[in-house]
Amino acid sequence: MVTASGVPRGAGVLGALGLLPFVGLAATAAVADASLRETAITAIVAYGAVILSFLGGIQWGLTVHQGAAHKPDAGLLWISVTPSLAGWLALLQPSRTVGAALLAVCFAAVLVIDVWLSRRGCAPAWYPRLRMPLTIVVATCLVVAALAAGL
Repeated sequence: MVTASGVPRGAGVLGALGLLPFVGLAATAAVADASLRETAITAIVAYGAVILSFLGGIQWGLTVHQGAAHKPDAGLLWISVTPSLAGWLALLQPSRTVGAALLAVCFAAVLVIDVWLSRRGCAPAWYPRLRMPLTIVVATCLVVAALAAGL
C-alpha cells in the first residue's frame, strides 16, 4: 500500500518508528537531571551514528543495484561509506555537544545526497518524500541533545 505522498506505507511506518528513540532521548536530555541527561545524550549520539551508517548502507545498495548490469560507480561507492565514517567520528568526540551537532549536519548532508540520487534515477522518486520529514525531526532532536549537553 502507498500513502498519499507516494511513500510505501511500510517504509513510512518503519521510518516513523525509527524516530521514537530520537524523540524520547532528546526529550529526556532536555528535562532530566544531569546523570540521566548524560546517559540520554550518549545514547542519542550512539543511535544517531548507527542510523547514519544505515543510511550510507542504503546508498551503497542503491549504487550496487544501479551497477548490476555493469560496474558500480566508484565515486558513489566512496560517498556511500562516508556516513559510517562520520558516525564513527561523532562517537569519538570527547564533547557530546560536538558529536550530536556533527551528526545533525551529517544527516542533512546525506539527505542532500539522497535527493540528488533520486533525481538521477538511482533512488525511487518517493525516497526524498520519506527522508525529508524524518531528517528534519532527527536533526532537530540532535540539536536539542547538543544544546542539552552544554547545560
